Amino acid sequence: MAKTIVCHCEDVTLEDLKEAFEAGYRDLESLKRYTGFATGLCQGKGCTAHVARMLSSLKGGDDVVSDPPRTRPLLHPTPAARFAGQTRFAGQNSSSKSCDEEES
Repeated sequence: MAKTIVCHCEDVTLEDLKEAFEAGYRDLESLKRYTGFATGLCQGKGCTAHVARMLSSLKGGDDVVSDPPRTRPLLHPTPAARFAGQTRFAGQNSSSKSCDEEES
């Protein structure tokens, strides 16, 4: 039997999702926590719609799922300069604190 992979990042199959549904995980958030779909590199951009469609068909309803998975923001915003490898923010003069000094 061929596997139908729904979440390529976390290798979650359609069978995994059906088993989770039968075990009582009947909303997107609990399916996500149980199977791990939408937790990989794409953060659900490639699989959430497929899982929502599958979930609605298992529930016997239409294609609308009213409980999208929660997104959680970072605890502390990260300056873009940090990702660019810069030690100072744009517009700072030499007497200003660097990125590392501002975290304290």
